[in-house]
Amino acid sequence: MALRDFDESTLWQVNAYPRPRAETTGSGFGPVRSVMLPSALIAALSQLESRQTSLPILEVLAACVRHRENALILLRLGGLVWPLTLFPQHNLHHLPRSIIASLRENGRDLAVIAVEPAGLHPPRHGQVERMSEGPGCRVNQPLLWAMAMYAPFSGLVAGIGGRAAYKITADTSDDGLAGGAVKFSLQRLRHDIASLHDVAAWPGMGIERAARLLNGAYLQGGLRILRTHPAARDEALAGAREPWLRRWR
Repeated sequence: MALRDFDESTLWQVNAYPRPRAETTGSGFGPVRSVMLPSALIAALSQLESRQTSLPILEVLAACVRHRENALILLRLGGLVWPLTLFPQHNLHHLPRSIIASLRENGRDLAVIAVEPAGLHPPRHGQVERMSEGPGCRVNQPLLWAMAMYAPFSGLVAGIGGRAAYKITADTSDDGLAGGAVKFSLQRLRHDIASLHDVAAWPGMGIERAARLLNGAYLQGGLRILRTHPAARDEALAGAREPWLRRWR
């Protein structure tokens, strides 16, 4: 099915969604192209489910990026069902309309409904060059950064914690979504190598802001993880964590 068939701005209301999902025996957002998710992605998601009652969106995104596998991630936010199709190998995603403004307003209410095989193919090369910020396909950087900043998640995503120091590469962009201490820290980490402890101690940061910054860089493929560098420290920090969104709203 062509991408344009999914370029509608209307999203299902959460309370109306069970019916189309039952009628299509799938996501309700078009046909499923494969019987099941790739085995590596299933294993990663199963591990996540075994450790907690629900799938955190950042861990789901990180698993897709790590394994470079396409997936349809059904999200609940603002009373709506958002069908996010992620194409990690192409650095693209598809949504009927941008979710970033809703994340900034209500990110703490974001939840994963299900993760299913992608029902879309990524656009061909010529289509990518003609993309705009309208409905349909977009590049991943703004979405992944907004997810890292506003989704209900604290700490580091799997695979980047432990004893480590970090450096951010030129591949990471905040796309104008960061300001103040986070923007300063993002720029500083392009030149400095620092542990999570170090970044958390920089002016205006703290443990959760530091973790979200590192998660955002990792999701974009712009985080260097240095396990044996002299600056490497264990990620565990003492002290209570104040809820991220309460501090930033």
